[in-house]
Amino acid sequence: MSTKELVAVLWGNEIGRLTRDRNGRLRFTYADAWRTRDDAIPLSLSMPLAAQEHGHKPVSAFLWGLLPDNEVVLRRWGQRFQVSARNAFALIANVGEDCAGAAQFVRPERLDAVLAGGPMEVEWLDDEGIAERLRLLREDRGAWRGPSDTGQFSLSGAQAKTAFLLEGGRFGVPSGRTPTTHILKPPLREFPGHVENEHFCMALARELGLATAASEVRRFGDELAVVVTRYDRARTAELAAEAAARAAAAATRAAGESDVAAAALEAAAAAADAAALGELAESQPILRLHQEDTCQALAIEPTSKYQHEGGPSPGQIAELLRGSSSSPMEDVAAFVDALGYNWIIAGTDAHAKNYSLLLAARGQVRLAPLYDLASALPDPSLEPPRLRLAMKIGSTYRIRDIQGRHWRALCQALRIDESETIGRIDAIAAGAEHRVGDLGARMIEEGLDAEVVDRLVDRIGGRARACRKLLPDASRPE
Repeated sequence: MSTKELVAVLWGNEIGRLTRDRNGRLRFTYADAWRTRDDAIPLSLSMPLAAQEHGHKPVSAFLWGLLPDNEVVLRRWGQRFQVSARNAFALIANVGEDCAGAAQFVRPERLDAVLAGGPMEVEWLDDEGIAERLRLLREDRGAWRGPSDTGQFSLSGAQAKTAFLLEGGRFGVPSGRTPTTHILKPPLREFPGHVENEHFCMALARELGLATAASEVRRFGDELAVVVTRYDRARTAELAAEAAARAAAAATRAAGESDVAAAALEAAAAAADAAALGELAESQPILRLHQEDTCQALAIEPTSKYQHEGGPSPGQIAELLRGSSSSPMEDVAAFVDALGYNWIIAGTDAHAKNYSLLLAARGQVRLAPLYDLASALPDPSLEPPRLRLAMKIGSTYRIRDIQGRHWRALCQALRIDESETIGRIDAIAAGAEHRVGDLGARMIEEGLDAEVVDRLVDRIGGRARACRKLLPDASRPE
């Protein structure tokens, strides 16, 4: 009998029920007990807690946003689970216990087992076990898990990838309440050198001060993979310590601030968070952090993730941040810096699903670290004059046409300071130009393919120099 209802669980709490009617229409209903909690957060910004029920459009966009953006993978999953590859509800019913973010989607008959928690449920793997799965994944993009693995998961995006728990230096396949912590991506047959490319671009972004997910390239037997640390997972004990430190700092400030009441409330909230996290640390040593991409937050299906396909524009994302972020000015600036970085490295796939938001208790919403960064410049099959960004800068997508005036137009449209913004983008380009050489040398020393890395250094360094020449006029009035 097919499942018609799923329970949404956050941090061991039932937050609502997801249903699908006979016509395929989806609905999500929040639990009263969740909506009335002081620390409640919404499943999605597109489904605010103010309304108990939410209809098909936001629910469909949210569910599809949790699934791979890859028809081959969806077909394979449909065959494996004997459901339609076009039925997001049925797919999530089979893989929804470990998704991006903190929400778990659990069949009613599994609810007690998931809520009970208990010790970690993990099938530990040695390097050869990981290598076997990577080989299988390279040959078959739908093989995200081995045929005998019990733990299932879902990740969005088009690339072939798999996910594991890393604990005590060992990788394993978790199940039940235990989450995955790291994403592994093998080389792409159609894009040689992509493993090194993604790691290089993410490492460069971190060196330039852009908040970016941590990554490394690791070899498992004879297989290579980019290993990305999930920013939506954290050690519960570390979060408790951070909350306790915030409480102490806020209490100290309360003694010297004119608004003693506000500082005291902040201290009390942080202390409550620390206490709650401390209680969780034993039963849930690794905590899922809730997040969603900007398509999900705007109730836009992932099939429209590119701006030219009707997806979110820089203006829409900036307005989303202004209306929901706890630090809107800081997050809008960080988003525009990311646009600048992708222009500099020719990151042509930085669509709306590659920008996400982290949602936490008491209305805390922040732009998430960057991820899935890669440059199109080293690929000889892509002609530089035709390269287009996923989002418009000013009036154009075409990378070679973007100049200072386009950045100025974007700043005006987003209502942000032109001189300050373009100055930051120039600084990012200058940093990229001067840091790529040392970064490349370190990566070659670590064992990465020297030919691939040298090409990245040459292309991105040259591109950064060219971008700087296009920017000086942007800070001057025409």
